[in-house]
Amino acid sequence: MHNFFDFTGKVVLVTGASSGIGRATAELFGQCGASVAITYNNNSAGAEAAVAAIEASDAKAIAIKADVTENAAIGQMIGEVENGLGPVDILINNAGSLIERLKTLEMTEQRWNEVLNLNATSAFFAAQAVIPKMLEKGSGVIINVTSIAGRNGGAPGSIHYSSAKAAMLTMTKGLAKEFAQQGIRINAVSPGVIDTPYHETFTTSETMDNLRKAIPMGREGKSSEVASVIAFLASDAASYLCGETIEINGGLLMD
Repeated sequence: MHNFFDFTGKVVLVTGASSGIGRATAELFGQCGASVAITYNNNSAGAEAAVAAIEASDAKAIAIKADVTENAAIGQMIGEVENGLGPVDILINNAGSLIERLKTLEMTEQRWNEVLNLNATSAFFAAQAVIPKMLEKGSGVIINVTSIAGRNGGAPGSIHYSSAKAAMLTMTKGLAKEFAQQGIRINAVSPGVIDTPYHETFTTSETMDNLRKAIPMGREGKSSEVASVIAFLASDAASYLCGETIEINGGLLMD
């Protein structure tokens, strides 16, 4: 039986992988044999712990500090991955944050641009940076990590974040259409309420209790549950999926 989840020989780049979904994804790819590059901005301890976990799986891993809101930093990041591990076969655009909750009348141009750049713009230019080498090989996978907020507008004070995540949904479709015939598969995952540092930072315990009550499965998801869907999309088991966004939310939002 073919093992779809054997990524031996593949180079995987996961942005924002020092905690939460990104870290779980990076470690899972390492367990599946891939060489993994993880990026982080501030959490060096988490990044190094992820590298150690991947290396414990007998896989190669490197951590790269990068501010993905800067296009020059993205190019440098890709160069470091290529020098350390080789050309990127699989890109996981996971870096992102709400930064802070702000209602419409509180929003500043600076904060709006910062959140859009961190979540959506960085994903586009990271894709742009890896696509040339993927075109040379005639294959590649890009997976964007968006959010249920991009579909339902998000909770109060998150319009900048939900708008950025909605942009990622559309970006996924546009990139997929452009490069599908050239061997590059581009899809997205859209997590709902997942037990990550995001909610520890931005969501009160009372709000979390109310969210759990609204989820048909009665609980928040785990980072590992999102990571497994990302690995599926990166595998040949998803060879005919193109421009899709898979909702992972325990039934909170159903298509």
